[in-house]
Amino acid sequence: MRKQIPNIAGGIFLIILLIFPLTYGAADYDYIMHILITGFFYAILAASWSMLSGYAGQFSFGHMGFMAIGAYTTGLFCHYIYLSPEPTELCAETPFFGQWLVVVNPIGVTSTTLTQDCLRQALEAWGGTVDVQPMPVLLGIILGTLMGALAGFLVGMLVLRLRAAYLALFTLGFSEILKATISAEIDITRGQAGLELPPLYPNGVNLFGTYFEPTDKLPPYYTMLALLLACLAVLGWLARSKFGLFVRALREDQDAAAALGVNTTRYKVLVFTITCAMAAAAGAVQGHYVQIITPNMLFLLQMSLVVAMAVIGGIENFVAAAIGAIILQVVLELLRNSFVIGGIEVDMTIWRLVFFGLLLMITLRFFRNGLIAPIIAYFRREGVAEETVAKRASTVTGPGGGPHRTEAPD
Repeated sequence: MRKQIPNIAGGIFLIILLIFPLTYGAADYDYIMHILITGFFYAILAASWSMLSGYAGQFSFGHMGFMAIGAYTTGLFCHYIYLSPEPTELCAETPFFGQWLVVVNPIGVTSTTLTQDCLRQALEAWGGTVDVQPMPVLLGIILGTLMGALAGFLVGMLVLRLRAAYLALFTLGFSEILKATISAEIDITRGQAGLELPPLYPNGVNLFGTYFEPTDKLPPYYTMLALLLACLAVLGWLARSKFGLFVRALREDQDAAAALGVNTTRYKVLVFTITCAMAAAAGAVQGHYVQIITPNMLFLLQMSLVVAMAVIGGIENFVAAAIGAIILQVVLELLRNSFVIGGIEVDMTIWRLVFFGLLLMITLRFFRNGLIAPIIAYFRREGVAEETVAKRASTVTGPGGGPHRTEAPD
């Protein structure tokens, strides 16, 4: 019965998350929903990074870089590409299934270049007689996910033949180069000014018989939660399969796994590609939720936050890493509230990170596999000791209780 406690607790936690938006009605509803949506976003990153580092032993600092690839892919796709029933004669365009695929020219960030937007000029010339459609957001998210997987595959093929230390250094450099490139290409990415994205549901959506505006929090909440559950389901299936057995063998002893016939490079590339695709999908959905993306998402502090969430939750258990990310995101936001002690105001916007760092140090020193994973393992291991003792006893005594002897082969 004790083995089922984690499943029961997980089911209750999931039910609470599912019904919370429908039952919570305080004045800070939008703020709390935003915290939880962001928590789900970090949970996807922490869980996928846990699979890569905790299960496969491949330490990467580029997870936020692949997240940004997903976000900027869908952002550029939705920002620059449109469908028109008529050719503009001004933009780069090509016939596409009876319509025209229009690619808008980059205009940078200065207000004087707004008149150079070829599509805007065409719309003014048409006088509202032509209906130009933006590309579907879902298609942009899919492309962002695929682009993140492709980038992960290429980086993996390039560097995963080497040892884990080289992977960490390479992905750190890759993330910094990507940030510098996005910041420098102002005409295309708008640099530090940020690239605007359409809402996750540009035309709103009907849920439970109620219409929700594009800016409402409930549809993105369930979308990000569904993406988190889908990622956890895929990671769980992989962990229980032969694939999971092989990647854990890589973590324990790569040379021994290779000696037993495991294609180490192939499995390292596969797990790297899958986890990068999950990070890219999370970035694409989050980008449409916040409706603006900047190179600041690639700061090393953001990557450090994901690593810390996974470590505190439990680096060798992706479910624990996801739960830890959600809890820590909520706690970090709650700690923003300053208070007064002895007439001195304590600014928690700064000190909250100090407390977070202390928690990380304590976890690394005294709790090797995080704070949540050992709790799950405690209940999962019910009866394991007794079963092991019984198996050992069966090798000593025979079926009748007498000594057991193993006959030598002829």
